[in-house]
Amino acid sequence: MIVCLFVLILFSILIFPFSDKILNILKNPAPSSIKKLAIFSPQEGFLIYTKISIFSALLISMPIIFYNIWVFILPAIGERFKRYVLYFIFFSFFFFIFGCLFAYFILIPPALKFLLSFAKDNLEPVISANKYISFVISIIFASGLSFLLPVLSFILTKLKLINYKLLKRYYRFVIVFILIFSAIITPTTDIFNMLLLAIPIFFLYLISILISFFAKE
Repeated sequence: MIVCLFVLILFSILIFPFSDKILNILKNPAPSSIKKLAIFSPQEGFLIYTKISIFSALLISMPIIFYNIWVFILPAIGERFKRYVLYFIFFSFFFFIFGCLFAYFILIPPALKFLLSFAKDNLEPVISANKYISFVISIIFASGLSFLLPVLSFILTKLKLINYKLLKRYYRFVIVFILIFSAIITPTTDIFNMLLLAIPIFFLYLISILISFFAKE
């Protein structure tokens, strides 16, 4: 935890000067009608750039974080799996980044378009920069974590906490859970945006069953 925290702080400091450019990237999914974001206190601009730098540092630090997680759980799953460390880091980072990109390109644009569609004649959209960044970051990070399902399946199978038969048996409950989880993550109330996240997670669950099957001893 100390190593991860040190790396996170170091990367946050290094990334901070580029926070303005990253902010422009995070603004891209917003409709063209939102040209600028508003701040409502003197210190809010600094806090926003700090939040962006920490979030960016967290993304970059994920391989190191995954490595430390692997080292932590290695005694529980057995030293013979030590050689899989690179595979664990690679696939964890791959699925996490893929989930983040999925949220950025697929989930957030229609969600913002739907939510801002309620700003009609009597409503003028003045978007708080802090709330917008928190909105985007939370969806991106939650989506990235949800895409780690296959990796989690491998670890839990090796820990003998689950197996592929158990995953197959309770798939109906899992579908309900995925729908509820997707409804919580997606900020809109329409079923289309919810299914945009739910369907990929369900396919990841199917992949997790296969991984659990091959991970069994």
